[in-house]
Amino acid sequence: MIDEAEKQGLIEPGKSVLVEPTSGNTGIALAFIARERGYRCILTMPETMSIERRLMLLALGAEVVLTPKETAVPGALAKAQEIVAGLPDGVGYMLQQFENPANAKIHRESTGPEIWRDTEGQIDILVSGVGTGGTVTGISQYIKGSKEHNCPPLKSDLYTVAVEPMEQMLITAAKGGDKIGPQGPHRIQGMGAGLVPKVLDLDLLDEVVPVHSDDAQTMTSNLWLTGLPVGVSSGAIVSAAVDVCRRSPGKMVVAIIPSFGERYFTHPMYAQLKEKADGLTKQPLPEPFDNTEYGFPTPRG
Repeated sequence: MIDEAEKQGLIEPGKSVLVEPTSGNTGIALAFIARERGYRCILTMPETMSIERRLMLLALGAEVVLTPKETAVPGALAKAQEIVAGLPDGVGYMLQQFENPANAKIHRESTGPEIWRDTEGQIDILVSGVGTGGTVTGISQYIKGSKEHNCPPLKSDLYTVAVEPMEQMLITAAKGGDKIGPQGPHRIQGMGAGLVPKVLDLDLLDEVVPVHSDDAQTMTSNLWLTGLPVGVSSGAIVSAAVDVCRRSPGKMVVAIIPSFGERYFTHPMYAQLKEKADGLTKQPLPEPFDNTEYGFPTPRG
């Protein structure tokens, strides 16, 4: 997105200020590139996003502005627009990841070809979460084909599955489906932004699978125990993919895992582990150590 804006002369290093609403992952990438190229970067995000994400953004030199959790990403978007309006004319620029066509474009050019190459063209089903919609849209355009983007069909019958929180079934509703259970806040950071992104091509979606936050957390924990330290959005996607696999014997299913678990340790799902970690205490050492030197009452502890 930054490359495309630079090519079009919309932004200039050292002069333009990049302002963007984000739930975390895209914001981290923007902060990284902004620092490398000399842009000031201001990121707005809901207050529910993890401390680890905030720390990464700040460490990369970005400025972080939190918005009320009740308004989700639309609130962060409104705040970003306000910040741009308050900057000198022509200085502030929003990349608009939720509607920027360059978002899907990079997945047509990179992620899609990578999946097609690595599966040797054998992919049958794609399972992807929807944050901005760029990943699932770009990959599907590349493999299914898109006349608009000069992509010849490689496998027009690719079955594309989008994943969203069960507590916020906006994409399901946009596709004409019915919502399940109470709708509102959820705990799957990085998905269910509170809007249907303009980048998302609904016509490419063959199915939308809702996953409850509880099920996403359970799968995330299971993945950690198998050696895959992922975030809760990845847990939701894999949970959906497992369901799809059960219904699709003999099919090759590719699921996108978009997050690292280390960014989520302050997520509510880790509250008990954090309490256990905080409660750990040092233990006395064996001979010949004198444990009184380390704060213990006797040489042996």
